[in-house]
Amino acid sequence: MASDIKDIAHSVDAAAVTELLPVRPRLLALGEPTHGEDTLLDLRNDLFRQLVEQQGYRTIALETDCLRGLRVDAYVTTGTGTLDEVMEHGLSHGWGASAANRRLVHWMREFNEDRPAPDRVRFAGIDGPLEITGAESPRRVLTALHAYLAAHLDPDLLPCTPDTLDRLLGPDEPWSDPEVMTDPSRSVGRTPEARELRLLADDLTALLDTQAPQLVTATSPDDRHTARLYARTATGLLRYHSWMADSSPSRMTHLLATRDAMMADNLLALTARGPALVHAHNSHLQRDKSSLRMWNHPLLRWWSAGALVSTHLGEEYAFLATALGTLRHHGVDTPAPDTLEGLLHGLPGDRYLLDAARLSTALGDTPPGVRVSPYYGYAPLDPAQLPSVDGVVYVRDVTRDQGRLPDMPVRR
Repeated sequence: MASDIKDIAHSVDAAAVTELLPVRPRLLALGEPTHGEDTLLDLRNDLFRQLVEQQGYRTIALETDCLRGLRVDAYVTTGTGTLDEVMEHGLSHGWGASAANRRLVHWMREFNEDRPAPDRVRFAGIDGPLEITGAESPRRVLTALHAYLAAHLDPDLLPCTPDTLDRLLGPDEPWSDPEVMTDPSRSVGRTPEARELRLLADDLTALLDTQAPQLVTATSPDDRHTARLYARTATGLLRYHSWMADSSPSRMTHLLATRDAMMADNLLALTARGPALVHAHNSHLQRDKSSLRMWNHPLLRWWSAGALVSTHLGEEYAFLATALGTLRHHGVDTPAPDTLEGLLHGLPGDRYLLDAARLSTALGDTPPGVRVSPYYGYAPLDPAQLPSVDGVVYVRDVTRDQGRLPDMPVRR
């Protein structure tokens, strides 16, 4: 079996990915089994650089706040702000502190220097303005969407005034109260005001369609793209807050599903710009149903962003799942030989790409066992998922970032 697997292992590069897939995907998804590891992020950086230089990719999307991501995109495309500023304020979940993320943003800015706008690489966040402790107020996106429409349309077409929005929104603190996650009764997501805001968000969003000819004439493609982002985020946030107020057993399932649906909508919007690479956790990109054990809840199951996008794009969506061998600084040692990771760990080299279908065939009728992780932040790859995966990226050893590595090279 080991020799069969060795024969289908290739280097992780753009050429190998292209050869693996039947068509060039509009969205290439590279998953990771754990967050915050620069070893995995540098692999992502290298692959993206090759996809840009060799395959014409021009967008990378990360599992970070889609609104904050606008700040990063402005920096890499036009130089607005400084690298320090965008790393501090442009990435959510604390990921601006990652040296590998900094290398990525620095490389993108350097690549774009002196390039015409259509040839520049773009950055996008796909996550909503959400954290595990809750969600932000919809004020920012509702007021921004209203301002965009008010600047270009007859005022009589708008369903409300800014003052009406402000009155219905009220103070921001109740919306972002972290206690709501464990106490639905504290949520303002199903108040009469919140219900009216959902109707107004729908009406404002509809104007983007019904008044599209005028908006196309009056505004730039980037402005329209951003307005659509505001609209998607406003409706998604209000839906998320509504489920925050729910006290039924399905509350957490709906919250997880709503978050991934917001990611999926953002990803589908990005594909209009051309082929894109998205990097996020495997569980957000897989085609199979995702599952999670959280607090005192029974096993939660929902459809991921990848599953939703795949239903729209078909074979133009491709998913590469990453598996790893060791993560010793989190207590994850050499994998047992009877697991998928254990079989892959016996191959030479520190990282490689395998065709998932051929790997499944090489494993035979009795698949290896599922690895059990001693670290809650790492999810091993289940061999049963191989039929719904296009490729497996295996990284033998994930180590702590030991300091700044050389910047990604820029080829002009």
